[in-house]
Amino acid sequence: MRILGIETSCDETGIAIYDDEQGIMVHRLYSQIAVHADYGGVVPELASRDHVRKTIPLIREVMAEANLKPQDLDGVAYTAGPGLVGALLVGCSIGRSLAYGWDLPAVPVHHMEGHLLAPMLEDEVPEFPFVALLISGGHTQLVRVDGIGHYELLGESVDDAAGEAFDKTAKLLGLDYPGGPVLSKMAESGTPGRFKFPRPMTDRPGLDFSFSGLKTSAANCIQKEEMNEQTKADVAWAFQDAVVATLAIKCRRALEQCGLNRLVVAGGVSANKAIRAKLEEVTRKLGGDVFYPRPEFCTDNGAMIAYAGMQRLKAGVTADLTFKATPRWPLDTLDPI
Repeated sequence: MRILGIETSCDETGIAIYDDEQGIMVHRLYSQIAVHADYGGVVPELASRDHVRKTIPLIREVMAEANLKPQDLDGVAYTAGPGLVGALLVGCSIGRSLAYGWDLPAVPVHHMEGHLLAPMLEDEVPEFPFVALLISGGHTQLVRVDGIGHYELLGESVDDAAGEAFDKTAKLLGLDYPGGPVLSKMAESGTPGRFKFPRPMTDRPGLDFSFSGLKTSAANCIQKEEMNEQTKADVAWAFQDAVVATLAIKCRRALEQCGLNRLVVAGGVSANKAIRAKLEEVTRKLGGDVFYPRPEFCTDNGAMIAYAGMQRLKAGVTADLTFKATPRWPLDTLDPI
């Protein structure tokens, strides 16, 4: 079986074809960073318009490279939510239209399920059950996963997501958009221990996150200090260290609470080297393992949507052509398969 995957939930257009025997055949990703850079963040209307321009040409490119015709496909998967409603509508409309025109099943995919299953695209895949940490610009969640669709939300951010806090703090430091990766790179030359920021919500029970106060601590430090490049690097190190420590404490707590030692980490922020190193240490001490997608599949991409869509298609999950984009869609409301 082969399926076309379409991802347009935010500011990246991802297209891929997944074959259940060969794996990912072809995938392409177009990033809108240059479009939004002047604004310091994603402008929803511009994102939607760019998806309109890029989605069909990328589909043609992927189909041509795979040397496939519509009749060689068994379904069309597309991100139906959560995300920016205008951006989602582009992918939903194109996905449903292609499915109708090609007489194929249409498979709506949950964006975060795509991220959660992205490590399944690798050679070494985690066995169920496991705990998943989903960290991106819009989400920070801990989920117990007993199978595809068998999700129990353990905790989530009550304000800023981790990726959002990275980007906002980077902006306070005067770094270019998107600031999270730039801040992480700058932190590598920071002085450990010069500044220390709080580890929010780690001194109380529970698995929820809060990064807004951490961002405020960084902002207050930036206002008080005379800023130069080294001081910026020191603030970046302290901020990242606080985020990494917080994530590690919560992940260890979640694994112990569930009686598990397998951890999956996915989403754009999962590419962060310091986070990876710390969580590998956490799982190693528990006698377990941590699993990640390769860096190119950490950010939004069509490959994860194609894979998740394939699993849903095999289980007979399809949608009629009236299915709507869902900008808010709790992960734990998905049907198990």
